[in-house]
Amino acid sequence: MLIAALVSTGSSARETNAELKKQVIEAERGFAATMKARDFDGFTRYIADEAIFFGAEGPLRGKGAIARGWRQFYDKPQAPFSWEPEEVEVVDSGTLAYSGGPIYNAQGQRIGRFNSVWRLKAPGQWEVVFDRGSDFGPPQQKK
Repeated sequence: MLIAALVSTGSSARETNAELKKQVIEAERGFAATMKARDFDGFTRYIADEAIFFGAEGPLRGKGAIARGWRQFYDKPQAPFSWEPEEVEVVDSGTLAYSGGPIYNAQGQRIGRFNSVWRLKAPGQWEVVFDRGSDFGPPQQKK
């Protein structure tokens, strides 16, 4: 029994950095898709319990505070903004990742940039631990 357990754990190869990056890209896209779908519960499932989201009025600390602060963005029928990953990097240990990219207004004009830090919660399952949007500038057309 012990030998079988050791063989089965030894046979699972560690995921490559490229595979982990793909997971984070998919997680970020899924996270962003909650805004378009108006899926507030889905949004909160991506957030770590101890996450910190930075905003104009200071940091929101913890999943509950973030949910209360972001609820306003999910209440109306149309999404007020969207985002998509442009850059993703994963540390060599495979446990933390960075994602960043453009933020667009409802008309598709680029108005800012987001930066997020993700943590590996379980194999293939990532959660946001830090998030910060840049100061919004004048709209630019989506490329």
